[in-house]
Amino acid sequence: MNRLKALAKRYRFFLMLLLVDLVILAASFETGLSALRLSGESFLEMLSIIPPVFVLMGLMDVWVPRETMVKYMGRGSGVRGGICAFLLGSFAAGPLYAAFPMAAVFLKKGVSLTNLFLFLGAWSTTKVPMMLFETTQLGPKFAFTRLALNIIAIAVLAVAMERTTNKATEKEIYEKAAGQVDGK
Repeated sequence: MNRLKALAKRYRFFLMLLLVDLVILAASFETGLSALRLSGESFLEMLSIIPPVFVLMGLMDVWVPRETMVKYMGRGSGVRGGICAFLLGSFAAGPLYAAFPMAAVFLKKGVSLTNLFLFLGAWSTTKVPMMLFETTQLGPKFAFTRLALNIIAIAVLAVAMERTTNKATEKEIYEKAAGQVDGK
């Protein structure tokens, strides 16, 4: 019984989505089928992205020593660490939810919160393929203006978020990330 409760708690969001889809199906068959189809497609897309991310995450966890990550992206890495985090986020592939397992490994390896926030901000808004698309479809002036404004906003927010995070919360973030990566 406890195992069933733990399983239900772990997958509560999936189960809630399934319940909502079934309620919609009961209320309107056509709309419900559409909702179930969309949920299934999203689930399959996620299954195609998450395994490669976990493989890369595992390889990085094993192959990249903590000292290297601290040197290049830790607290004392300065502007070099920020640029490194920003470039890693900008050149990464996949949706934003794929960035969070990588972020957990980064935290386990000693990456500073500012650099982590830079990485996530870059991943979410400054993708290289998006820049190429914007340059060709909307013009270079628009594309580079948006990029410049995003870089400024991401940098300001990353620094502000780290500075407003108290030490207890920061410690908890690092501990939870280490537990997630180690499977605890």
